Amino acid sequence: MSTPTLPSPRFRISRYRLLAWWGSGLACVLSVVGLVLCWLNPSIGAPLRPGLDFTGGTQIQLERQCGESCSNLTSAEISATLVKLSLPEADGASPPNLSAAGVQVLDQGRSLMLRLPDLNPDQAGAVVAAVQQQVGPLNSAATSVNTIGPTLGDQLLKGSLISLLVSFAAIAVYISFRYDRLFAALALLCLAHDVLITCGVFAWLGILAGIEVDSLFAVSLITVAGYSVTDTVVVFDRIREQKTVLRELPLSEQVDVAVDATLTRSLYTSLTTLLPLVALIFFGGSTLFWFAVALTVGIAVGSWSSIGIAPTLLPVLARR
Repeated sequence: MSTPTLPSPRFRISRYRLLAWWGSGLACVLSVVGLVLCWLNPSIGAPLRPGLDFTGGTQIQLERQCGESCSNLTSAEISATLVKLSLPEADGASPPNLSAAGVQVLDQGRSLMLRLPDLNPDQAGAVVAAVQQQVGPLNSAATSVNTIGPTLGDQLLKGSLISLLVSFAAIAVYISFRYDRLFAALALLCLAHDVLITCGVFAWLGILAGIEVDSLFAVSLITVAGYSVTDTVVVFDRIREQKTVLRELPLSEQVDVAVDATLTRSLYTSLTTLLPLVALIFFGGSTLFWFAVALTVGIAVGSWSSIGIAPTLLPVLARR
C-alpha cells in the first residue's frame, strides 16, 4: 500500500514570521504612542478625539455657491470672524464663547464644517449669517445644523463603550468554548491587535488632522472585531481538519499547508469586502467617509493578522 504524498505549500508563511512580528509590533507600538499622545493633549484629553456625538454641541455644515472655482479660504479666517461675533442671549444667559470653535474647510473651499458649543436656533442663524457675509452666497438647501445636548452625548458615549465591551466579551466567550485554549487565545490576540491598530490610526489622525470619532466609529470597531475572528477561525479550522492527514509533519509545516490552502480564499474575501468600502470612500459623501476608512483599515489589518500573526505564533506557543 503506497504512502500518500504530503502536500508541499507554495507559500511558506513560517519563513517570514519574524518580519510579520516586527511589522505588527511596530504598528502596535505606534498605535499605543498615538493613543497616549492623544490622551495627554489638553485639547483632546481622551485616547481618541471625541466627536459631536459624544461631547455634545452644535455642528453647522455650509456649502458655498461659487461656481467652478472658489476663492481661497482658510479656517483661521473663519475662526477670527466667529471670535468677533456677538451672539444673541438665550433666556438671560450669556452667549457661549466661540473662541474654541472648530472650523474645517473641505472640498477645496466649497464646504465648511463648524463645530461649536451648544447654540439655540437664533444663535446658529447668527453664525450662518456672519459666515455668509464673509464667504459669499451659500446654498441654503445644503445647509445643515445639528445639535446634541451634553446629556445625550454622554449617554451615547456610555452606550457605545458598553456595546463594544459586550460584543468583545461575547466573542471571547464563544471562542473560548468553541476552540481549545491556545486557539482561543490567539484569536483574541488578533482581535486586540486589529482593534488597537485601527484605533491607533484614528488617534494619529485626531492629532495631526483633527479627525474626530463618533458613534459610527464604534460600529466599525464591532464589525472589525467580528471580521477579525471569522478570518482567523477559517485558518484555524483548516489546521484542525488537516491534523490527521499531516500528523507526520511538524506543526510549523502544518501551519504552512493550512495558510497556503486558505490564502486565496482569504485574499478574495478581503478584496470583495474592501471594494464596496473603497467605493464608499470615494463616492459615499462626507457622512460615511471616515466610517468607511475605519472599516477599510480594520479589515485590511484583520486579513493580515489572520495570515501572518496567529498562524505563525501557533507553533511557537504550542511548544511551550
